[in-house]
Amino acid sequence: MYSNILKVFVLFIFPLFNIIADNDEKKILLGKIDDNIDPRTNRYSKLLLDEASKDEYDIVVIEMDTYGGAVNDADDIRTRILDFEKPIYVWINKDAASAGALISIACDSIYMSSGASIGAATVVTGDGAQAPDKYQSYMRSIMRSTAEAKGRDPKIAEAMVDEDISVDSISMEGKVITFSTKEAMKFGFCDAELNSVEEILERQGIEKFDIVPFELGPAEGIISFFLNPIVSSILILLILGGLYFELQTPGIGFPIIASITALILYLVPYYLNGVAENWEIILFFAGVILIVIEVFIIPGFGVFGVLGLFTSIGSLILIMLNNDMFDFTFVLSKDLVSSSLSVLISVLSFLLLIIFGGVKITDTKAFKRIALEETQDTSKGFISQKYSNDLVGKKGKSFSVLRPSGKIILSDKVYDASTSGEFIEKNKNIIVINNEGSSLKVKEV
Repeated sequence: MYSNILKVFVLFIFPLFNIIADNDEKKILLGKIDDNIDPRTNRYSKLLLDEASKDEYDIVVIEMDTYGGAVNDADDIRTRILDFEKPIYVWINKDAASAGALISIACDSIYMSSGASIGAATVVTGDGAQAPDKYQSYMRSIMRSTAEAKGRDPKIAEAMVDEDISVDSISMEGKVITFSTKEAMKFGFCDAELNSVEEILERQGIEKFDIVPFELGPAEGIISFFLNPIVSSILILLILGGLYFELQTPGIGFPIIASITALILYLVPYYLNGVAENWEIILFFAGVILIVIEVFIIPGFGVFGVLGLFTSIGSLILIMLNNDMFDFTFVLSKDLVSSSLSVLISVLSFLLLIIFGGVKITDTKAFKRIALEETQDTSKGFISQKYSNDLVGKKGKSFSVLRPSGKIILSDKVYDASTSGEFIEKNKNIIVINNEGSSLKVKEV
């Protein structure tokens, strides 16, 4: 009796479950890699797979068209793909060269459009020359291991990198392998020649599917905006200008707030995209600390000041570049020039602002919008002075360096004070010439 029931289940019920399962709609997440492989692409792939890991998605398809890029970022992406539990298909819509070939080989299935190509994975430097052998050796090893992990010929994968490796009837010594679609199919590096994502899914036997293009959220759009070199230049100018004008006024005010805000907007996008490393950010703050030591502790402007300026400005350039601890092998020349110009133009603009606009800044309409112009007389009930007017005309000494703000000492008491812009060393004779707001106005005598 039980055997008959089992036969009925196997012959009729179990196939029915399969039919119902096959009729379920598959949800496909479609991503695109159609630019150079760099930290931005690296971050994009992470966000793509994070989204794909949600239960609602069944398959990931990556549309590929790239000439390659940074090896370290490509390695991160291929590792992420190898570790991903759901199926990942790549559709090479034209080119998967160099780093693009590595990423493609890591996928579960490779599909290519007519006229597409895959291979040419020799590592080159930022100026297009062949990279040293240590980089070629590393690329060979990860190409080989990736091909082995996906059941593809590891020697062919190596020969895509090294021109000295010959593969019988496939490549001659002295030429790296680059496959056309037909050749890739012949040697196991392409499953089929297909010309759309829909064709790929139909070939997989998926009749019902919903293709969802992956799009970055509004926050990523804002991050991309602040990665623009022109925007970065403006932010650097705000950082430097805010610090300078804050040193010209007593207390903590609008300039330092603007400077800190600009610094955050400058650092965070580059950090999130993997361009700004921890050591580069630390280097910037080390430069700032050296400048602060020079300004507030050591009189004059010497070694600490020059070193601080060089360190902070240099770190701002490094933050914009995808270098590996001062190794610029894979940094494109145009990126190096663009980053350097962005920072240097900001510094030059800052110097011009100090020379020609520093004194007049309080007369601008923009400043007047945020500054209080109305006189707040004591007779009207305002208390606008911190100290007594009896101190005007008193003589004393500078208790600290005034640049132009600082401390003075009068009759063994310390007061906040500032000059009209001139620099006064510590322990210099001074006289109080006015009583303004929260500090005394002084000059050297």
